[in-house]
Amino acid sequence: MNTENNQKNDKNTPWINAFHDTISDSVYQSAAWFDDFFIDEANTKKNPKINAKMKLEWRPRSRDWAEIKARFKVKVKLPHFKNKMDIILSDDDESEQNNLPLETTHIQPEEEKFSASLRYMHESETGKYTDTRIGISGGDIFIRSRHKRYINWNQNSAFKIEPSIFYFLDEGLGARLLLEYNFQQDSHTQYRINYSIKGSESFSGIRWKHGVYKLKHLNDKTASIISLQVEGERNGERGFIVDNYTIGYRYRFNAYKKWLFFEVEPFLEWPEVENYSTTPGIAFRVEGYFYKG
Repeated sequence: MNTENNQKNDKNTPWINAFHDTISDSVYQSAAWFDDFFIDEANTKKNPKINAKMKLEWRPRSRDWAEIKARFKVKVKLPHFKNKMDIILSDDDESEQNNLPLETTHIQPEEEKFSASLRYMHESETGKYTDTRIGISGGDIFIRSRHKRYINWNQNSAFKIEPSIFYFLDEGLGARLLLEYNFQQDSHTQYRINYSIKGSESFSGIRWKHGVYKLKHLNDKTASIISLQVEGERNGERGFIVDNYTIGYRYRFNAYKKWLFFEVEPFLEWPEVENYSTTPGIAFRVEGYFYKG
């Protein structure tokens, strides 16, 4: 029955299927062209694998109703490097590096940056992951190395350690550390606590962020996240400060197409820039995933 419905939907919406295929094919052809430079005549041609994500977000909040963002990220795995080399193109690479997992709301304005990089995976196995990325972000050349390690000590508890070190020509040398604990209450509910710190030569203090989350798998197409986030800095010119408190509820669901996802997230913020006054808001997001190879 579901197969018949999907076929019927595909016939009724040819334009969206054509849009999805066009994006996937365009990225795939560019990746194949690049990867062909690393083939010698004795090698058998292999096809690259591409994954792309596009996200459109409108995030109205008290005193600011005009915040609209469009984001994208493209990752291409190059098979002629034994699948150890990726090309990553993104316009929010730095925000991803700064944010905690599952974090979405920010009171501080972000400068939009385009990032293009090559990533080499030194180690990728169960419980361990190490990579190095070199590229350009916002006009600044950078290199960054990262290591992830997962530690499981029973069926319900897991711990993640993720240190990274980076160097930007403008920002100088810096480092980041993410610590995360996950507790799996049952097959549908998980609790998560994480903490990150980041420092660099261009900043006198250390940025820190905390996050507490409850993740709920509602059914095969929907999920929810309740979050509490706190961020600030310490050891800087102003000593220890808290920039913002945020409480949010995110509802995510898959609809219309298997590669299309929607999110609604009402939230409350208490930012320092607004003298910690209550700032309500809501975020609406549409995400499309494109893949081939």
